[in-house]
Amino acid sequence: MSYRRKIWLLIGLIIFIALLSGCTQINEPITSESTGVWNKYFVYPMSMLITYFADLFSKNYGLAIVIVTIIIRLILVPLNVKQLKSSKAMQDIQPEIKKLQEKYSSRDQQTQQKLQAETMKLFQKHGVNPLAGCLPIFIQMPILIAMYHAIMRTDAIKAGEFLWFQLGSPDPIYLLPLIAGGATFFQQKLMMAGNTTAAQNPQMKIMLYAMPIMITVISMFFPSALALYWVVGNVFMVIQTILIRKPMMNDASTGGEVK
Repeated sequence: MSYRRKIWLLIGLIIFIALLSGCTQINEPITSESTGVWNKYFVYPMSMLITYFADLFSKNYGLAIVIVTIIIRLILVPLNVKQLKSSKAMQDIQPEIKKLQEKYSSRDQQTQQKLQAETMKLFQKHGVNPLAGCLPIFIQMPILIAMYHAIMRTDAIKAGEFLWFQLGSPDPIYLLPLIAGGATFFQQKLMMAGNTTAAQNPQMKIMLYAMPIMITVISMFFPSALALYWVVGNVFMVIQTILIRKPMMNDASTGGEVK
């Protein structure tokens, strides 16, 4: 999948999830009696999970969100590792992809079909999944919206306080939004480090700056609990990327292959 298609897929997914979340009443309290797939299997379990950990720490809902975020990120580690490996493998086969594109440079339909078939064979040969980079996005968006609903529809979470801010209100000094945006930028920069193809791609350059700005602006107006989720999650991703990328780069430098 091309970078352009990934970007449009991400935009489409955000719109889809936003529409999905808009189908429920954001002002309606979430309870065990709440009906609908979204409420029953996403929002209510998220609310109960945060409440469970808050009860363990003297009703500290901020700390509970930190713990839940880390748990979610730990569960997603295998997918993120797969994403990093797929990105590295995709980078390694770029010279072969360019050769195929030169070989099948004609724009007629039959030639383009041959190009797609040969490209898929190349992916299969090297064990590259072009959709691997989209899997974490598919999973993260429903979790993010469920977190938002859990905060807004659980009075105890919304009224909770943590550090200098109230969880149900925007950060009054905008520190959390700035950290969330900065961590997002740093994490994306790490993902692109050493990937000359991504670094030279105009769409990826736009996303490098657009995503952090979008997260920063949204965090300024949304509940601080959501910004806290972004901060903890993105800092976790920065550390994870550094820890995973280092052995991958060492393996590449010694001639090893990433499967």
